[in-house]
Amino acid sequence: MDRIHYAGDSVVTGSDIARALLGYAQALAHVGSSATVDIPIVNADGTEVRWEVLVGPASQITSRETDWDGPELRDDVLVARLRRQSEQLRDRGTSAAVASEDPEFGGAPQPWSDFDNL
Repeated sequence: MDRIHYAGDSVVTGSDIARALLGYAQALAHVGSSATVDIPIVNADGTEVRWEVLVGPASQITSRETDWDGPELRDDVLVARLRRQSEQLRDRGTSAAVASEDPEFGGAPQPWSDFDNL
């Protein structure tokens, strides 16, 4: 598990999720764009909740491994999507190109940072 530090707060999430989020933030910064991402986190009592975070060029976000007694938090669909979109941003250079080429958006360009349907 990893602890993500962002905007004076910190949250605990799975290591793969944290790495994918940081990679996505870096790719967004590379193209000068931002997006809101909804990720699963665990509270201090171990309950799983969602955390919505805005990432982009000005994001000051860090992650580090943390001790956690519970099971590793996983969201393989989210991780795959963040990694794919990060790669597309790096390859194509704009968020609009990713939105128009992502088959999960059903043809018409939509807000490409919409993770509500995951």
